[in-house]
Amino acid sequence: MHATASVRAVENALGLIIPDNARIIRNLISGIQYVQDHVIHFYHLHALDWVDIVSALKADPARTSALAQSISDWSKSSTDYFKGVQDKVKAFVESGQLGLFGNAYWGHPAYKLPAEANLMAVAHYLEALDWQREVIKMQALLGAKNPHAQTYLAGGMSIPVDPNSQNALNAGSIAFMQGVSQKALDFVSKVYIPDLLAVASFYKDWAGYGTGVGNYLSYGQFPNDGESNTANTYFPRGIIKGRDLSIVHPVDHTKVSEYVTHSWYEYSGGDDKSRHPWEGETNYKYTGPQPPYEYLDTDNKYTWLKAPRYEDMSMEVGPLSRMLVAYASGHQRVKEVVDAVLKHLGVGPAALFSTLGRVAARGIETLITAEMLPVWIGELAGNMKKGDFKIHNGEKWDPATWPKEAQGYGLYEAPRGSLGHWVKIKDGKIENYQCVVPGTWNGSPRDANNQRGPYEEALIGTPVANIEQPVEILRTVHSFDPCMACAVHVVDPDGKEVIRIRVK
Repeated sequence: MHATASVRAVENALGLIIPDNARIIRNLISGIQYVQDHVIHFYHLHALDWVDIVSALKADPARTSALAQSISDWSKSSTDYFKGVQDKVKAFVESGQLGLFGNAYWGHPAYKLPAEANLMAVAHYLEALDWQREVIKMQALLGAKNPHAQTYLAGGMSIPVDPNSQNALNAGSIAFMQGVSQKALDFVSKVYIPDLLAVASFYKDWAGYGTGVGNYLSYGQFPNDGESNTANTYFPRGIIKGRDLSIVHPVDHTKVSEYVTHSWYEYSGGDDKSRHPWEGETNYKYTGPQPPYEYLDTDNKYTWLKAPRYEDMSMEVGPLSRMLVAYASGHQRVKEVVDAVLKHLGVGPAALFSTLGRVAARGIETLITAEMLPVWIGELAGNMKKGDFKIHNGEKWDPATWPKEAQGYGLYEAPRGSLGHWVKIKDGKIENYQCVVPGTWNGSPRDANNQRGPYEEALIGTPVANIEQPVEILRTVHSFDPCMACAVHVVDPDGKEVIRIRVK
């Protein structure tokens, strides 16, 4: 979340340490966002790349029930339940208006799930719509709204903690969050993870596609102390190079830089050199045909994205990077779950470096994060019990006490991956501000050294059965969880637009 990265940048510049309650509340806001966001991604943004909705009409509800009960004890798994879902889908199809399920490639030869597995997935797709609306109420409670939480302040949080006040976080708030966290964990462990394993078992060949650049970056997530940009995090900080899990390299933010060689921007002094974000520029001075995205000239500038690099290397960010760094760092719970998933699928660790690996890593991270929510709630309740209500460190809040010039950076792991904010402050005002976001890391164009970004590299060698219906390309690109708020276009080699997705 940009809110966290931005306050950490200012806290770093001013040397602010946040109170423990503020740290816990930030972890809870981020944690429930992770759980909700990953479930939404799996079911509503990515599952239909693997699940044929229309095929579910051919399923036997009784056999679907047997399948569901064989992999989970989830309560909604009766024959009548799945028959009801099937009737809903049938009504959509017969109306000629697929609604939620429109604009897809139903019947595509790349789909492999049996009809019963498709019906089970459709049912859980619909369940997840209601579930996610309920669990995210925890973020609304702690952040005042969802999305874009409003309670962040440099130095802590603005939401009060007081068990004796109805206008603050109190015993009732704790009980509410405990209920939400249990609901989150139940769905993840009894629906999401079983579905993920069931779907993945039919697509093991995708452990051989979508490898990408082979370098993985994680800033670390869920701090254990109040220091800005602390390396003491539940999911550890680190870098893996060349798919080598035997060593985790340290992270140094000064080694982050961005190229604009193939971007629709210009740097003063030339575009062949990269710039660290503290010295970054975002200057749109493109002079070619307008608008530039009406064609793709990949030999020159072809994207709005810059090309972030670490030590001049292209880096993948996101759940796979976090889980690989944690796995290679010896994180006990991550190793337990990763090894269990690999064993269930009958594949080795090399399968993690793939499209299938990204899908699995997101589910693994969701489960482990959901398990941590009650732990953090317990920490907050414990502080309240012993009379620790402090929520903000205001000692350096007065701008009159600030140095004439200061600079800081804020590192954060958003659900999509590594997010960094860099700020320069002069005379109490922002002099320069740059963000390097997950979508820019993963979706970056080639740099001055002609290195591809993760999306581009991961698509090399992908088989496509039907160029007019490139579901295989979507599988790999969606496995990164691209930001759908940005324009997304699919074109053929001749520049013909195949599909355009518009977000209103």
